[in-house]
Amino acid sequence: MQKKKNIAIIGGDARYLPLIHALNKMSDFRIQILGFEQVEQSYTGVMQSTIDNLETSELDAVILPITGIDNQGYVETMFSNQPIQLTKKWFQSLPKRCLVFTGISNDTLNEFVSSSNVSLVKLMERNDVAIYNSIPTAEGAIMLAIQHTDITIHHAHVFVFGYGRVGETTAHSFAGLGANISVVSDSESDLARIYERGWKGYSLDQIEHAIDKCQILINTIPARVVDKSLLEKMNSQAIIIDLASKPGGINFDFAEKRGIQAIHALGLPGMVAPKTAGEILADRIATILLNAQ
Repeated sequence: MQKKKNIAIIGGDARYLPLIHALNKMSDFRIQILGFEQVEQSYTGVMQSTIDNLETSELDAVILPITGIDNQGYVETMFSNQPIQLTKKWFQSLPKRCLVFTGISNDTLNEFVSSSNVSLVKLMERNDVAIYNSIPTAEGAIMLAIQHTDITIHHAHVFVFGYGRVGETTAHSFAGLGANISVVSDSESDLARIYERGWKGYSLDQIEHAIDKCQILINTIPARVVDKSLLEKMNSQAIIIDLASKPGGINFDFAEKRGIQAIHALGLPGMVAPKTAGEILADRIATILLNAQ
């Protein structure tokens, strides 16, 4: 019989409760959770532990919050009042076989991992996770558009900046509700596909000549693409929903000066569909662990 893999789940947001449930249903894993003191153990069905009691030498995987750790090594603990700090020495105590899962990383986490023998898996940089997550992200963008406008999405002029994994799903989702879709991309292959879809396509250099028609702007590009010059040409009644990671792609200060509502909508999967988002993460983590040597 194959030995169960030991997993420590340290902190996390609302997505992590269904993640815990999903992994706990699988017979391949033995799970300990840290930073969930406010959740009844009878609800999670999983043993709660602490950093001091955790036998790091026995771990096959560590699952950090989507946000990873901050610059001081602290993890997000939505379900605990007790701070959890991970140090370089702690990472160095992990065995070489251990995989460390995070959503995103930063210089501190990169440094801690590089000084140890373990491998870092950045879930949000994986193509499969990003595509799965694009579904609740797009639905969240639709929710925000409905809540913050006084028009229907049907026949609204929706401009989607970027045609990557999130941009493509978002454009399709709004189109399914009858919106008039325009997509902004500097990729010739993207523009060809956009044309094939029957939508309007613009390069970043061209968009300023059409942006005045925009009623709902969805940005997915993690760079300052909606700057002062574009905002000056936009209708002040338009709404901007920025789905890009920090710092986003919008000049938020100038948007405010112009009276354009701009929402930086980070972490939508965890807010609008935590159960689905958590189960997606559990499925991907399980697949990676079971395929690991």
